[in-house]
Amino acid sequence: MSLGLQLKDYRLTTAEILYRLPDHPEILQTYVWQDMDLAPRYPVLRKFLDFWNRELEGKLHSVRVGSASLIAPPRYRAPGAFMTLH
Repeated sequence: MSLGLQLKDYRLTTAEILYRLPDHPEILQTYVWQDMDLAPRYPVLRKFLDFWNRELEGKLHSVRVGSASLIAPPRYRAPGAFMTLH
């Protein structure tokens, strides 16, 4: 992962892709894709899905996307309780 990409607001993007098996279209298979991409348009993921539709036989059923920025300000969360162990 390039720091340069992260500074340009690229973020780690994960897509869960459900597709139909070519020989058994009633069965769904899962493929997990992960790369650095720009939210909310996701050009890298769209390019991959275009390739999938053009070159692969398994028809896409659904795509679920999640992304997280890797560079963020530090966060502090105070604990809800303190315990002392002897």
